[in-house]
Amino acid sequence: MVLLLLIALAVFGVRIVREMRAAPAAVAAPPPAAAPTFSAPQAAAPSSPAPTASSAAPIQPVAARGAGFLPPADDAIPHTPMGDMIRKGEQIFLHTGVNAKAYVGNNLNCVNCHLDAGRQAHAAPMWGAYLLYPAYRSKTKHVDTFAERLRGCFMYSMNGKAPPFGDEVLVALEAYSYWMATGAPVGERLPGAGFAKLAKAAQPPDIARGQKVFESHCALCHGDGGQGQRASDTQVFPPLWGAQSFNWGAGMANIDSAAAFIKANMPLGQGGTLTDQQAWDVATFMDSHERPQDPRFTGDVVQTRAQFHDSEYSLYGTPVGGQLLGQGTH
Repeated sequence: MVLLLLIALAVFGVRIVREMRAAPAAVAAPPPAAAPTFSAPQAAAPSSPAPTASSAAPIQPVAARGAGFLPPADDAIPHTPMGDMIRKGEQIFLHTGVNAKAYVGNNLNCVNCHLDAGRQAHAAPMWGAYLLYPAYRSKTKHVDTFAERLRGCFMYSMNGKAPPFGDEVLVALEAYSYWMATGAPVGERLPGAGFAKLAKAAQPPDIARGQKVFESHCALCHGDGGQGQRASDTQVFPPLWGAQSFNWGAGMANIDSAAAFIKANMPLGQGGTLTDQQAWDVATFMDSHERPQDPRFTGDVVQTRAQFHDSEYSLYGTPVGGQLLGQGTH
């Protein structure tokens, strides 16, 4: 009963945050001098309506506020064919394993990493990502479209397979992301987009220290074995390693990305409460566990590390606890 109550409180808390973020832009933002943390512009011109097949009332204006850009509210999605596709994308985003089952190979949903339905600043919000593509990516060694970026998420974070170009799953997710970015400047990295840059740890990250942080701050939600928690068919808290987690090719398998995400957002609802050192340590502990194989695997762990994981922030292909990581779960 206590555990169910804690889960309910966590979910309720996220819903409260979401409702606060969905407040109309007119309630907005203090003048720039009053912003406590960021220097983002404090007002934006009313946005244009999302493209629709028929005339519709414009989407509510958006504004930059405090921690960054404010996307339009859920109830502003137009009741048009375009709006129907946006809502479909939202449902895929929230319940990926149910609504995109053919392309998902684990128990994760998009919202497990892109928090608050892809709205939350410093949790790789979709309104921040959509604006930055097409873009050259060192990971793929070519210019990726936004659709290609989404396909990569299915291959790596969802440990599944990439939907074909033009597939309704991709179209719906693109439509949802496009709508979330309504009114934002194309090609400009907004405050709160992606993950916040985290300074290097004062001490080298340590797995043993990270385990203590995990036991104290993370295990209640993610389980002692990092397996996450499910309520019926819903993944309430995501698995952090093992067969049902993201694979070795995912960005979160890189310690620097995981540490930045954890520092800004974890424990859930208490982002910023861990020290930088704790975030680095616990990210190192999380990424020191085996997980599904990188789909780019060449057949040799050492060769795959040299080709795709040659970084101080990846433990792929390194020995931990007497075992060579990168064998993949079986």
